[in-house]
Amino acid sequence: MGDALLKVNNLKKYFPVTKGIFQKITGHIKAVESVSFQINSGKTLGLVGESGCGKTTTGNLIMSLEKPTSGNIYFKGKDILLMNKNQKKELCCELQMIFQDPFGSLHPRMNVEKIISEPIRVNKIYKKNQIKDKVCEILELVGLKSDHLKRYPHQFSGGQRQRIGIARALTLRPKLLIADEPVSALDVSIQAQVINLLIELQEKLNLSFLFISHDLSVIQHVSDEVAVMYLGKIVEYGSCSDIFSNPKHPYTKALLSAIPKTTPGEIKNRILLKGDVPSPLNHPQGCNFHTRCIDFKKGICDSISPELIDTGNNHKVACVLYS
Repeated sequence: MGDALLKVNNLKKYFPVTKGIFQKITGHIKAVESVSFQINSGKTLGLVGESGCGKTTTGNLIMSLEKPTSGNIYFKGKDILLMNKNQKKELCCELQMIFQDPFGSLHPRMNVEKIISEPIRVNKIYKKNQIKDKVCEILELVGLKSDHLKRYPHQFSGGQRQRIGIARALTLRPKLLIADEPVSALDVSIQAQVINLLIELQEKLNLSFLFISHDLSVIQHVSDEVAVMYLGKIVEYGSCSDIFSNPKHPYTKALLSAIPKTTPGEIKNRILLKGDVPSPLNHPQGCNFHTRCIDFKKGICDSISPELIDTGNNHKVACVLYS
């Protein structure tokens, strides 16, 4: 494990597809296929890819919101999948999630004080006479005031609601936060505020992040390492600087070419992918990406499924060009 706080090893999740009145299983949706990565203490791993590639399912598997088909998830060297009920309850204090929808993730009939104090009451980590002070302390940490305690979610803006969600995730003093598209539902100006808040909290509290997003500019700003997913598999993995300065996989190159240019007059060399993402119910034979890979496709791509190969400096890529 080394310094790894979280280590995911060969994780798979297949959803059965049923048909008929007897619900006969006719196939499986391969949402996550042989995914492996690790997150070190105090670091951020950015998980990026198109919608439907398996990013959120991976986060749900780590949070035990879904049961994996196979694989291992280690937190502080202990396999989450082998933990009993009491051990998982203790794990919840160290592993929390920030959800994508800042309104749907908050109970509309609970005020801010109840929303944030509920995890504290359930886990009984403070005395009753300490709870309100701790809630106020956490609110101030995320840029809100104690005056907001008696207000309800509908009385806040989207950015404020996301701050409440972040505050709720911090109540149990976690070590790892899984941020599932935490700014995608917010305006651009508010996105910057929330991202800067998360970076500040990471420095203050020594937090680790699994930051899930489809926005590469956000991933570049917050991540130490980046994993690029396509159709349930990680196709490229490395440090943030390596991925953005020297992308190797054709899919990563296409994603990076789609980032809008901010310098006037700068020439944009856009790589346009042909066709649609294949169905996760029927993965193509060989490399998953070969049906959309035009410029780099080889004759063996439709018969060989490449594994992640280390090309140096822990920069890994799953492509026959490097195997």
